[in-house]
Amino acid sequence: MEGGVHGFDGSAFRECFSLSWRNPYVLRLAFSAGIGGLLFGYDTGVISGALLYIRDDFRSVDKNTWLQEMIVSMAVAGAIIGAAVGGWANDRFGRRTSIHVADLLFFAGAVVMASARGPCSSWSAASSSVSALAWLP
Repeated sequence: MEGGVHGFDGSAFRECFSLSWRNPYVLRLAFSAGIGGLLFGYDTGVISGALLYIRDDFRSVDKNTWLQEMIVSMAVAGAIIGAAVGGWANDRFGRRTSIHVADLLFFAGAVVMASARGPCSSWSAASSSVSALAWLP
């Protein structure tokens, strides 16, 4: 970038844009990647927002930042693993079976979360990971 700021002619953008319209597969891929990123960020925001109420209910979470980090990161880590396994499960077992397994995982995670004695218990960490695995399909 010697010589200052170069002018923008737009030819590279027009070429890329015309290529994407000629190949609709690229548009579908970009759209689904964008929606996936949006939903992943939204999920992280919802978990972080729920953390405010968790901190009010459980004083141990309010005092220990590592517990807050664990709550958010376990859910995100479970979602990453569920998304990684989802494609394989759909190919191997079919979409309907994968959705049923994801429903059962989500239900099991919700039951374990409801029965956990507090946020410090290992049951709480395991249940948020299991519930996040419900992103499987």
